[in-house]
Amino acid sequence: MPASSQDRMGRLGTLPHGFYVCSLPGDAGGAAWIDLPDKNFTISNASTYRNAEGAGTYLLTGKRVTFTGGPLKGMRFDRTGKSKLQWIANDGKPGRIRCVRRGGSG
Repeated sequence: MPASSQDRMGRLGTLPHGFYVCSLPGDAGGAAWIDLPDKNFTISNASTYRNAEGAGTYLLTGKRVTFTGGPLKGMRFDRTGKSKLQWIANDGKPGRIRCVRRGGSG
């Protein structure tokens, strides 16, 4: 693969193992974050994840995480820190959902 193509796509990698809790920002009158249990997942081995609905795979290229198989297939995130992800909406813009690794294996 030419270097320019690899630079655009980013380096392949894996996420730190552990339980990722996904949430939406709350408001001043309530909770700071609103948990989204149906979006939570555990990274357990290489490029695989598991959630309450089953297991699947993801691809990390550069800072972009794309779920390529399983119950979260099609969801995309940008990695904003070592253990932080921000959802990318269908229009390609950053969404409000964020997922943060809570350590352990879930």
